[in-house]
Amino acid sequence: MKVIAIIPAGGKGLRAGNADKKGVATPKQYLRINNKELIAYTLETFQNNKLIKEIIIAAEPYYFDFLIRIINKYKFKKVKLIVEGGETRQHSVYNALLSADAKENDLIVVHDAARALLPEEVLTNSIKCAKEKGNALVCIKAKDTLIKANKYVEEYLNRDEIYYVQTPQIFKFKDLLRAMNKAFRENFIGTDESMLFQRIGKKINIVKGSVFNFKITTPEDIKLFERLVKTSDK
Repeated sequence: MKVIAIIPAGGKGLRAGNADKKGVATPKQYLRINNKELIAYTLETFQNNKLIKEIIIAAEPYYFDFLIRIINKYKFKKVKLIVEGGETRQHSVYNALLSADAKENDLIVVHDAARALLPEEVLTNSIKCAKEKGNALVCIKAKDTLIKANKYVEEYLNRDEIYYVQTPQIFKFKDLLRAMNKAFRENFIGTDESMLFQRIGKKINIVKGSVFNFKITTPEDIKLFERLVKTSDK
């Protein structure tokens, strides 16, 4: 059973607030933080994990050369392919999936490029779970009081039944391909792979995630990431 990581990195990163004076934004995954590209932090975790055999990156063609320079600079030898990203994250992952040299029961590990502080133990535990049970979804349990609201409080939710979904999300190649084909046939665009997978009627196994595995989306996220990286280097 081969384990292949897919890193969708085609997002524009506009919410990160990193546009120049002309309004042109550098996607957050390519920002240099503490003298290192954000996506390099992400790729490093997968490069160093012994269970990962190959990495496929889905990105905009404009950044292919830049990615190749990063791969060579940090010697990310597990990166086997860079494929063109699509209109949505779903399209990007699908393009990478179709390009993968995978057998039916090989595991596909999908992870956001902007979740750059994925703890190695979370990655390892999720892969082990998927090997044993067929799939794995990394999540963290809600800790705060949660409400449903529209300007005013409408309802308090039971946080014991609420989880925040993270990545990686891991599925057998044949199952993920089936889920994605079904979604495209039905013109359904989901926010992540687990949403597509649930639509083919399969149960999804939850694996404990980490608060450090947050998705860098806003300027505040970038500031937090900078502080965490600087602290870890001391």
